[in-house]
Order: sequence, then structure tokens, then C-alpha cells
Amino acid sequence: MPIIGFLHTAEVHVATFRDLLADLAPGAADVHAVDETLLADARAHGVGADVRARLAAHVQALADAGARVVVCTCSTLSGHAETLAAAVPVLRVDRPMAQAAVAAAAAGGGRVAVVAALASTLAPTTALLRECAGDAAVELVEAPCLDAWPLFESGDIDGYVRRIAGHVRAVAAPVSSAPVSSAPAPSAPASSAPASSAPASSAPASSAPASSAPASSAPASSAPGGSAVGFDVVVLAQASMAPAVDLLRDLPVPVLSSPRAAVARAVAVAGSPGTGVYG
Repeated sequence: MPIIGFLHTAEVHVATFRDLLADLAPGAADVHAVDETLLADARAHGVGADVRARLAAHVQALADAGARVVVCTCSTLSGHAETLAAAVPVLRVDRPMAQAAVAAAAAGGGRVAVVAALASTLAPTTALLRECAGDAAVELVEAPCLDAWPLFESGDIDGYVRRIAGHVRAVAAPVSSAPVSSAPAPSAPASSAPASSAPASSAPASSAPASSAPASSAPASSAPGGSAVGFDVVVLAQASMAPAVDLLRDLPVPVLSSPRAAVARAVAVAGSPGTGVYG
């Protein structure tokens, strides 16, 4: 029976990933490590030698507990985690999602909206998407929703999810005559799970998307708002955003989140039989 390890920076993710693993591979077991200070320190000081050493220590502890593969579920840190020289494979939570997003965009018009509630997540996520795109004509447009994060930190998970969903609706609108808004979407199921104790982010920034450099050599696009725009896929850059997908299933473009695809990839890497999942 394979054991899948998960390294989190918020306690709320334990139940999410445990439930996904039970759904995708009922015979698999799970072991979790939670260190909220990793994200707090990375946001405050960057990912230096100390943070990397602590990441490595957690991965080793999970391996010692029997994990055959470890998923780092923090998008800010997972790119660093997957480069560790560890005893077991370490997977970044957003790589399977990024690969799926690039494939979907390349099959369409090539435009990807990258939605994040933490500024520290935007750079690693867009860098990963560029890496996955390679020479494909895929254009990446950052669409931050920074005013949602204080809701997550305060424990208002329902408000956080609705804020993200409202923002995505505005970003994904084919034609917009007003600035992008992060107005709440229809109510999501309430959650009593605790939020990260990481320090609150600085004053909320505008939720209007800021254009990033495209993965291809095409010129960067203007941010949505006031002109006819559209995206072929929307990426939710943080695992905490995944519940918003259930509020957005009526949109004409796919909205991708990372947790389910990451767990499926981990199960495949661990060699769990009979999964028939993303691998």
C-alpha cells in the first residue's frame, strides 16, 4: 500500500488532499507535514538557504514516515521543493495543472489568465507556465486578486472563495466595459477549517489584471477591462482557490486548479495500482 506525503503551509489543506487521495486511490495512505512559517518567511525574506533547508528537513521526515513521493502544496515554494536532492520524488503541486493549461491554450487562441491571491505566487506560476509552453505560442496574462488573501487569513474561507470566483468571472468575460472587479460570486459551501497564520499581506492591490510577458514572442496583451478580450483557459495559481471551480462551471472556458491533478500525478508516481488517473 503506497504512502503519499504532503507538505503544506496551511492546516486547511490537510483535509483537502486527504479527501482527494481517498477518492483517487482508496488503497493509498497519506502522511502530512504543516509548517505555516515557511510561507511567512518566504514572503518576508525570499526563499533563501534557511527556507530550503527546512523544506528539505520536512521532505526527509515524510520519507522517513514511509512516503514514496511527496507533494509540496504551496505554489510559492513548490518550485524550490521539486529541485531538492531528496530520498523520494518531490512534486510541485501546480506542474500537472500548468501542463494541462498550456495544452488547452495551445489548442485554442493561446491566451492564459493566471489568477493568484498572493503576489509571491505569480512569478513562480508564470515561470512554470512558460517552461511548460516551450516554443508554443501561448500568452500569459497575470490577473492578481490580492484583496482576497486577507479573507483566507482571517478564516473566512467562504468569502475568500466567492471573491476569487467573482474575480474570475470578470477576468474571463469575453467583453468587458468596466474594470475587472472581485465582487463576490454565489455562495460557496462554508468551511470551518483554519486559515494560515502567516502575516497578513500588505494593503490590497487592485484586482485588475496586470499583463505579463508572454511565453511566446508575441507582444504582451493589455489587461482586461474596457476592450474585447478573452482567454482560452484560466489558471487558479493556489491550491486554496480550488473550491472556486465549483462556482464557475458555467463559464465557457476551462478554469483549472492544482490539487486533484497533483494528487493523481503523485499516485501515478508512487505506482498505486488501478488508478487510471492523470500520470
